[in-house]
Amino acid sequence: MQVQGTIRLDKRTKNLAKRLKPGEIALIDHPDIDSTAARMLVEAKVAAVVNAGESCSGRYPNLGPKVLLDAGIPVIDDAGEHLFKGIKEGEQIILRGRDVCRGEDVLAEGQLLDQEIVAHQLEEAKRNLGSELQHFAENTLTYVTKEKSLLLDPAILPSVATPINGRHALVVVRGESYKEDLAIIRSYIRDVRPVLIGVDGGADALIEIGLRPDIIIGDMDSVSDKTLRCGAELIVHAYSTGESPGLKRIEELGLSAKICSVPGTSEDIALL
Repeated sequence: MQVQGTIRLDKRTKNLAKRLKPGEIALIDHPDIDSTAARMLVEAKVAAVVNAGESCSGRYPNLGPKVLLDAGIPVIDDAGEHLFKGIKEGEQIILRGRDVCRGEDVLAEGQLLDQEIVAHQLEEAKRNLGSELQHFAENTLTYVTKEKSLLLDPAILPSVATPINGRHALVVVRGESYKEDLAIIRSYIRDVRPVLIGVDGGADALIEIGLRPDIIIGDMDSVSDKTLRCGAELIVHAYSTGESPGLKRIEELGLSAKICSVPGTSEDIALL
């Protein structure tokens, strides 16, 4: 395998996907890359992916590497975090087998993934899943004991101008096959006309199929400027300290938004 092209790099895959152009090489640092992030790279039509981290660490079965290989995208895995210091955005890089090269100089050596390797990694991860779930359960119980007030105290939610009472609500979140799922329920959306709530990039998916979200909720780090300007009611998820990086972006766009500092994820707020 040999691929030559312009390289783009970012440790946040969803941010990198916005900058990538077809035929470019993506340098990421995404351990256990999930299928949603992998699909973003596929949709960007990258020529190849170099992952500084382990695409499948074995902690749990993740489908990201398989999604990339199924799309015909070569993946050099576990190439090392030092690449982010040794490579500049926009450089011409050559991938030769498992080597990442600048001209004749080898900058890093990783593992060139193939379907057999990924299948083996998935089987190993499935065997480890039991111990990971036990560890997760123990951490959850410890967290609940320490932070029970977060669960027991009532959440303070901002008032919304969008009429919700008595209506169906559809919350759209990026995930496995979320665009296909939206297409399947298109007739439901047309007939029932639910309140459309987009969580970050999920709002972009609504716009892409010709629907305008009524409410957009999230950190505002993975939704496009165009979608933010669509006229939806905006609710920014803030930290428990009240700090809200997303609000800065909203204000830079000349827009206004309500702030919600409820603990949990943006998806949690949308469901509340």
